[in-house]
Amino acid sequence: MKNKAKNNNEFIEIDFKRIWYAIWHRVWIVAVSSIVSALIVLFSTIQFVTPKYESSAMFYVNNNSVSVGDTSFSITSGDISAAKSLVDTYIVILRSMACLNDVIDYAGVDLTYSELKAMISASAVNSTEIFRVTVTSTDPKEAQTIANAIAYILPKRISNIVEGTAANIVDYAVEATKPSSPNYFKNTGIGFLIGFAVSIIIIALREIFDVTIRDEEDIERCCDYPILSSVPDMLGNTQSNSSYYGYGAKSSGRHHNTSGRKSLVGKDISFVATEAYKLLRTKLEFSFVEGVSCPIIGVSSALAGEGKSLSAANIAYTLSQLDKRVLLIDCDMRRPSIAYKLPVNKTPGLSNYLTGHDDITDIIQKCSLDEDSVFDVISSGDNPPNPIELLSSVKMERVLSELKEEYDYIIMDLPPVGEISDAMVAAKLTDGILLIVRQDYCNTVALSSAVSQFEFIESRILGIVINCVSETSGKYTRYGKGYYSKYSKSYASSYAKASKRAKQDNKHRN
Repeated sequence: MKNKAKNNNEFIEIDFKRIWYAIWHRVWIVAVSSIVSALIVLFSTIQFVTPKYESSAMFYVNNNSVSVGDTSFSITSGDISAAKSLVDTYIVILRSMACLNDVIDYAGVDLTYSELKAMISASAVNSTEIFRVTVTSTDPKEAQTIANAIAYILPKRISNIVEGTAANIVDYAVEATKPSSPNYFKNTGIGFLIGFAVSIIIIALREIFDVTIRDEEDIERCCDYPILSSVPDMLGNTQSNSSYYGYGAKSSGRHHNTSGRKSLVGKDISFVATEAYKLLRTKLEFSFVEGVSCPIIGVSSALAGEGKSLSAANIAYTLSQLDKRVLLIDCDMRRPSIAYKLPVNKTPGLSNYLTGHDDITDIIQKCSLDEDSVFDVISSGDNPPNPIELLSSVKMERVLSELKEEYDYIIMDLPPVGEISDAMVAAKLTDGILLIVRQDYCNTVALSSAVSQFEFIESRILGIVINCVSETSGKYTRYGKGYYSKYSKSYASSYAKASKRAKQDNKHRN
């Protein structure tokens, strides 16, 4: 058998369109993250960053002929390169220990040479012969005092060291009225950009490495089996009602829908869901050759909670609408749920027959959800300690052969193949397997594993059914909400009018 499961670990495919949609659908997260990050940076700046003040003094290099030691050179107003070189010389003199110690003594500040050196910066103004000396301090008065001390000490130092030149004062330092740092607006903007970038990166990385199945393309990348149908989310909020979709809902005998929850089996489901199951029914009818008189169809899933039991029940119901003789068997003996979803008893069931009952008719129950559909059900029965041995027994194989003579279709609700091995044992008795995949729940790793396990035992996989598809995405947005909704409303309106006319006619007759 050709292996149609694809190895998703060979490479990571980056779908930029999917990443863009993920970012767009979470744009509010990006916005909130950016704003919160900006506020955090602003608050941190206010609370933990001490404001600093700057005071500057400007000097003019006044010389025509300069000699430094034995080297002589001339500088004119047009010789910018030479002027800059001389300014650099002055800055070196300014940063010398002797000069700064004189500044400390003159200013009367309690600073060391290293501390004062770190507070001073100097540079040429626009590559001219003017240079500026800036002092930065947490105290604006101290910054002014030190800058003016430099303005007094530095020209004297330069005159003593560099002959034939002088540094004339252009501007004395003044006391700063507002801090030079931190820049609250700039820091807030940086915080906003950091939050924006981090949130975008996290969303993108999460989308790249997320293996959750979100659309048909994810399934197509995972395996080569056809997608037979897409069943919409019939509850509208699967997160809060996931137990009703889920695998192994507890049952205490006969099911009664007294909880007020919406029925998910039979005629009460949505029009779109009904059409999805009818489409699946049609494809199943063409999936078997004429030689198969009673196909046995196994319904399984990769994970628990994907809605396989609901799918099996609706498939049985839909097939019975064609006047087909249909039997639904709950083969999930560990955590059965068919008796919880249909008006049938849990016991006696399959496990009771395989462990003692001699007459199969004792465990077959009629299930009628409406006047147009009747099908038979064999529930799971009492939970046995050895379900895998029962499903693989000769008696199980023999009873299926006998039942095939009585029915047109047999639907077997199997356990999830990714959870326990019972499904693989029961799958050998089927003519085909339907895999139920729940959107935004199952992942490509689990689905690939499920496909590989069924392929290993050479079971025929008929195809994939996507369950709980959001009606606000995919084809239901483009097509379902248009054609389906209009058609269903039109149908409901016509049906209501016809019923009203029929009642009026009966009234007149009486």
